[in-house]
Amino acid sequence: MHPRHATRVLAVGLLAGTAVLAAPAIAQAPTGAPAASPAASSAPAAAARTADTILVNGKIVTVDDRFTIVPALAIAGERIVATGSTADVEALKTPQTRVIDLGGKTVIPGLIDNHAHYMRAAEYWDREVRLDGITSRQEALAMIAAKAKASQPGELVLSLGGWSEEQFTDQPGGFTKAELDAAAPNNPVVLQVIYFRIYANSLALKALGVTAETPDPRNGKIEKDANGQPTGVLNGGGAVAWTLGRLGEVAKERSVENARALMRDLNRMGITAYQEMGGRAFNAGHLEAFRTVWERKQMTVRAFYNIWQEPTSAEGVDKALAVIAGLKPFQGDDWLDHTGYGETVYFPLHDNLLARGASPTPENMAQWRRIAQAVADKGMHLNVHAQLRGTIEAFLTEIEAINAVKPIKGLRWTMSHGDQLEPQDIARMKRLGMHVQLHSRPTVQGALMLKVHGDRTYAMPPLRLVQDSGIPWGLGSDATAVTPVNPFYTLHWAVTGEMVGGRKVLKETITREEALIAHTRSNAAFLFQDGNLGSLAPGKYADLVVLDRDYLTVPASQIKDLKPVMTMVGGKVVHETK
Repeated sequence: MHPRHATRVLAVGLLAGTAVLAAPAIAQAPTGAPAASPAASSAPAAAARTADTILVNGKIVTVDDRFTIVPALAIAGERIVATGSTADVEALKTPQTRVIDLGGKTVIPGLIDNHAHYMRAAEYWDREVRLDGITSRQEALAMIAAKAKASQPGELVLSLGGWSEEQFTDQPGGFTKAELDAAAPNNPVVLQVIYFRIYANSLALKALGVTAETPDPRNGKIEKDANGQPTGVLNGGGAVAWTLGRLGEVAKERSVENARALMRDLNRMGITAYQEMGGRAFNAGHLEAFRTVWERKQMTVRAFYNIWQEPTSAEGVDKALAVIAGLKPFQGDDWLDHTGYGETVYFPLHDNLLARGASPTPENMAQWRRIAQAVADKGMHLNVHAQLRGTIEAFLTEIEAINAVKPIKGLRWTMSHGDQLEPQDIARMKRLGMHVQLHSRPTVQGALMLKVHGDRTYAMPPLRLVQDSGIPWGLGSDATAVTPVNPFYTLHWAVTGEMVGGRKVLKETITREEALIAHTRSNAAFLFQDGNLGSLAPGKYADLVVLDRDYLTVPASQIKDLKPVMTMVGGKVVHETK
C-alpha cells in the first residue's frame, strides 16, 4: 500500500513484526550536556499542520546549541518541522503519515565531512578494494583475491589509499609481487599507500610497461631485485603519479554510475554532506560526473566543492588568476554548489605531514600571495593547506597583509590540517576571523608520524587546544588517499587517540560530544549551510542517521564499529539495513 494511502509503522533494523508506539522516558544526556525537558523541546512549528514522516520511540540527539535529546521528530517534505515529546510530534500525524518506530535506537544528524576528495576517487570506485580499518594483512590479501575472483580476467584490481602497512597487527608490512600474483593470477593489481608507494603484481607491471629497462619516473624509483628485475614496488610520489596516470580513462556513463555508487557507500557510513577539495590529478571530468548525477536528480549526498588548481610557476599563477577572475560561487543549490577556492594555493608550498619541517622561500611566497590576494579581491572563501610550523607561520603573515588591504572577515577563510598549530597561531587566526579544519590522517599515518616527529606527534593535530580556544573548527577526514573514509573511525580516533590497529598516537583527545558537534553542526559552516544542516532542528533539512548502538554510551573502543541502520537525506531514506 502506498504510504500516502495509509499510516505506515516501521521498526528500524528489524524484520517484519508489530511496532509499538510507546512513549518512553526521555533519555538522559551525557555529562555536560542537558537532557531534554519541556522547555528545551521544540513544539510543532506553527506553520506545520501535518507531517509526512515521524520518528518516535527513540533517542534523538539533536546536536542543537543545547545538545538537546528528545524521543520524537517530525518531517514535512525535505525538512524537520518539530522535535520534542511523542505527544507533540504525533499531533502532526495524519492517516497518510509514515511512522518510523525507532525501537529505542539513537539518531544523530547526518555526518558532514569538511574536507575530502571523493569526486576524484569516484572515477575508479567499482575497481577499488578499500582496506579501510582492516587490521589483518591476511584478511587484506583475501579481500584482494575476492575482488579478483569477482572480476573479469584482465580487469584492474585497485586500492587508492586509505591504509598503511603499520595498521596490520598480525604482520605489519607491505605486499610482495608473489603474494599479489597468487591472490590475483588473472588480474593486474595496483595498491597505493598514501601518496608515497605502489605495490603491483606481475600483470600490473606488464600493463604499466615496467621492465628491467624502464627508467625511474621523475621523483620516483622502480625497485629492482639482485637480478635487476622489478620487484613490484614503486617508491616515491613521482612513481605514484606516474602509475595513476597510466590507469586509463573511464567512460563517462561508467563514471556517473561510479559517482552514484560512491554516494551510496557514503550513505551506508552515515555521511550526508561533504566539502570537496579536488586534489592531485583532479580534472573537469570528475566534477562533470557529479554534475550529471545532480542534473538527473539522483544525488544522495550533498556535495559542496572548492576549485583547486596546481600552479607550479609564475606562468601557472598567471593562468590561475585568469580562472579566479571568472569564478562565480553559489550558483548551484543545496545538493551541489561551488563554495570557494583551495586547498592548495601554490603547489611548491604544499607541505608534507611526514616531512620534518617546511621552509617557504620568499620567491614561492610571492606567488602564493598573488593567488590569495586575488581570491580576497574577489570576495571568495579560501581554504589553505598548512600542516607544519614553517608554512603555518608564513601563510598567516601573508594573510594578515592581505587583510590589511582587503578585509577577509566573513569569508570564512580556513586553515586545513593545522597539525602543528600553536596558541599564538590560533590567536592570530581569531583576529582574522578564520576557521580551522582538523583531520584524522593519524588513523593510518600515526606510526609513521612518530618516526618523523617523535613525541610531538601526540599533539598533531592539537584537538584539545583548538577545542578549548573557541575558534570555529570542524572535524573531517581528508579521504580517500591519506585516510579511511568511514567517519566513525575519525570519531573513534578523536575520542581515544588510537590509530587503526589500536596504537595510541594522539593524547590531545576530546569528548565524544565535542567530536560529534565538530563532525556535524560545526562543519555546516564550511559548506555555508549553517541554517540548513548540522543539527536536527525545525527548519533544517531532515538529514539524519539511525545507529545500531548508542554513540553516547557504547565503550569508546566501539565507536569505530558503529553502523547506521538507516540514513535519510532531505527526508528520504537513502540507506536502510533490512
